[in-house]
Formats: sequence, C-alpha cells, structure tokens
Amino acid sequence: MDLRLPAAHEKARIVEHMFNRISGRYDLLNRVISLGLDRAWRRRTIACLGLKPGQRLLDLACGTGDLSELAARAGTQVVGVDFSQGMLEQAEAREIDAELLRADAARLPFADRSFDAMTCGFALRNFADLAVVFHETARVLKTGARIALLEVDEPANPLVASLHRLYFGRLVPLAGRLLSDRAAYSYLPASASYLPSREKLREMLEDAGFDDVNHQRLAAGAVQIVSATRS
Repeated sequence: MDLRLPAAHEKARIVEHMFNRISGRYDLLNRVISLGLDRAWRRRTIACLGLKPGQRLLDLACGTGDLSELAARAGTQVVGVDFSQGMLEQAEAREIDAELLRADAARLPFADRSFDAMTCGFALRNFADLAVVFHETARVLKTGARIALLEVDEPANPLVASLHRLYFGRLVPLAGRLLSDRAAYSYLPASASYLPSREKLREMLEDAGFDDVNHQRLAAGAVQIVSATRS
C-alpha cells in the first residue's frame, strides 16, 4: 500500500474524502485506538479553556462533535466547523446543542473578534497550512480568548517511544483495516510527521498573535495539549 503523504496542494481534497469515508466508524475507532482514554483527554482540553456559561466557543475541525458536546454541556455557545460533510452529519445525528457549519479553517466565515475561545482535537496535522490557520483563528478571537489544541505527540523516553511507534504505526492500521478503512488508518499515524516541533509550534502561535503558550503531555507523552491566550 502506498503511504505517500499528500503534498500541500492536494492535501485538502484527499483529507476531506478520507474523513467522509471513515465518518461512520470514527468514534468507534477513537475509543478502540485510545483504549477509551480519549474522552478524558477531551475533558481536560475543555477544562484548559476555563469556559463560562454564555461564552462563544469555536470548535475547529469539530469532526463528530466530541469537544463541542462537552463545551455545550458547560453552557457555552458552540460553533463547530469542519471541512468534511460526512463528519458533520455524524455530529448532527448526535443532536448536540451547537451550530455546525462546513467551512475551511483557512477562510473562516466569521467576523473579527467574534469568539471567546477555540479548541481543536487531533486535527492540526490535517491542515494544508497550519500557520495560515493560526492567523485566521487569531482573527476571529477576542483579546484574551483562550485556545486549547489536543493532538498526538512523540514520547521523549526512548523505550516508550519505540513501543508507541509499534502501536501507532502497526496496530492502529490493523485496527483500521478490521473495523473501518485500512488506507485512512495508515495515513493517520503517518500524518504525525506533518506536526511541527514543540519549539516551532510555539513560534507559529506567537507569530499569529498568541502568548502564554503552554504545553502539557499526556499518556506518557503520546498525546499533547497546547494552550495559549490571544494577545
């Protein structure tokens, strides 16, 4: 199987079609791959935002709506956007108390400074140009708005890193082949190579207009939460 990662000019189209294909079993695979831990990671991500009832939250690349649902339960006015219609249909079927829109993260259909917070779950590596997305996000956030980005990471401990590569690179594609889509669940682990280093990610966020960048590592370093404040 060809695991060539798509170039920037073709990435949006390929990623959109891939998520449309796997949307029906996306939640199931999340639970299986994370051993059920992804729910706790998402709760921690939302907690990083310190949301208050009535505030307006942008859930970027909202997928099937896990983060949107958690934020809505806290009384937040949630707007979830995603490029995949299939994923949005799954979110709509859950009847989440959120406005759901199909939109491009690099060209958001919102006015300047219209949100109090933003979150994004396991999607940074799927954007064609992450720097552009960060600048566009900063545009629609109010001064002082908080962001929390949940994403995969590479464990620092060499032994743990080796075990993680075995699990993420071999067992995840196997689970995908058995339960959903082999090609998609081979792409998803490989796509971690799109992620910038911690230092580069901080630099990109600061250049886009964020400060107080904080980095938390979860699951022995296999998962990260990056939070920051719109300056």
